[in-house]
Amino acid sequence: MRFKDLLLVPVVAVAAAFAVAPEAAAISAPRLLINQDFPDADVVKTAWGYFAFSTGTRATRIPMASAPAPEGPWRVAGDALGAVPAWAKPDGGFWAPDVTQLGDGTFVLYFAATQTTGGGMCLGAATAKKAEGPYTPAGDRPLVCEPGDHGDIDPQTFVDPDGSRYLLYKSDGAATGPPSAIWVQKLQADGRTLAGPRTELLRADLTPEKSVVEAPSVVKTASRYLLFYSADTFDSTGYHTCYASAPTLGGAFVKADAQVLSTDLLGGKVDAPGGADVVDGHIFFHGWLGGGRTARGLYELPITFSGDVPQLG
Repeated sequence: MRFKDLLLVPVVAVAAAFAVAPEAAAISAPRLLINQDFPDADVVKTAWGYFAFSTGTRATRIPMASAPAPEGPWRVAGDALGAVPAWAKPDGGFWAPDVTQLGDGTFVLYFAATQTTGGGMCLGAATAKKAEGPYTPAGDRPLVCEPGDHGDIDPQTFVDPDGSRYLLYKSDGAATGPPSAIWVQKLQADGRTLAGPRTELLRADLTPEKSVVEAPSVVKTASRYLLFYSADTFDSTGYHTCYASAPTLGGAFVKADAQVLSTDLLGGKVDAPGGADVVDGHIFFHGWLGGGRTARGLYELPITFSGDVPQLG
């Protein structure tokens, strides 16, 4: 789906050690692309332009937007999800979608929704012939629904250089017990069937994270794998984007000692930047609009990886 690759071996988050990296500072002001509620956006580059998909609203299950270039102009139009899955509550919300294209040209949409039995969030999949949809739910059961996770959300897919596909996602964790974590699991070629056991990539074990890590996004640089993630609670001004890195396929993900996006790093120009997605030399993320907590717009900044360290500008 993107120019990214995923580290596909058992890895362990190292909480006590940190990758030394300078703070990523924005040289230019973030560009506001969509000035309306469009949170948790996934951006996809296709042969027909760029498409973006966001967490649903009351009126739209999964809003879709399109643009001829990453900078826009972006136009929000339509509902990408053509029907409610049999296992999901129609009014339970559809969160943090992700879209990828299979080798046969089929597009697969991943999303989180509330299951009709039990009330927890699970991950589902749907397919379409075109990037914009409409997507038809696949199967009558969720793709991922681990009872011990207390909810599974924020799916993201990645393709290994050998063509293998993998799914990353967040387990919510519990108020008492293990905090949230980010996992990876291999997918079969159809993109809708899990293959093999899952592996934990990292867990919310640092004080500034406040027991929350979410919204995974992995980028393969020249010599490292960078796992971007959001931390803290989404409605807090302290919500921010960090990254962890692994040097080789046999290495462990180690959390960097510097944040990539935060309200302070962006000079207050974006409130609580998170839900980052790196595509084609750009990092897309959401932030609260108008100084309130009612809508999150979509922003963009150029991003490079000098010395395998993210640099914004």
